[in-house]
Amino acid sequence: MLKILKKYKFDFSVILAFIILIGYSYTLDFTPGKEIIENNFWNFAKEMFVALPVIFILVGLIHVWVSKEKVQKHIGKSSGIKGIVYVIIFAFIQAGPLYGVFPVTYLMWKKGSSATNIFIFLAATSTARIPMLAFEIGFLGLKFSLLRIAITLPIFIVIGIIMGKYFEKRNLVVKDV
Repeated sequence: MLKILKKYKFDFSVILAFIILIGYSYTLDFTPGKEIIENNFWNFAKEMFVALPVIFILVGLIHVWVSKEKVQKHIGKSSGIKGIVYVIIFAFIQAGPLYGVFPVTYLMWKKGSSATNIFIFLAATSTARIPMLAFEIGFLGLKFSLLRIAITLPIFIVIGIIMGKYFEKRNLVVKDV
């Protein structure tokens, strides 16, 4: 137990500070502090408790159903432009909160996806998911949304290629957990 406390002492101190500040908010009748816990914190916690089990079940099914060879063939180091197109399409159809993308990304990496495709996937997922685009089109219009995607996707691809080459040059790999 002491090892865990020492290893995560900063994390525990942040959590403790949060609890103390919320306690002071209730004691001093500080409305913004009360709203943080009553509205924001509990809503986010409920969303996570509902979404995370589903995400982990889906990631587990993908891990079992999709072979390493398929991932390497379609989005691996030798996939080229075809792999970039696949990860962009995969990013577009992602649903759910953004934190749900990270387990999927880790699985892609462990199965042999190229670093370039991982970076492109993360960037495209953060800005170009269909559910998110539906809201954007409703508020800002179709023309704006298409223009934004036409500008950002090439930038993401260039950055993904640069980061992928950096990873290859530095021989950065993820260690098995």
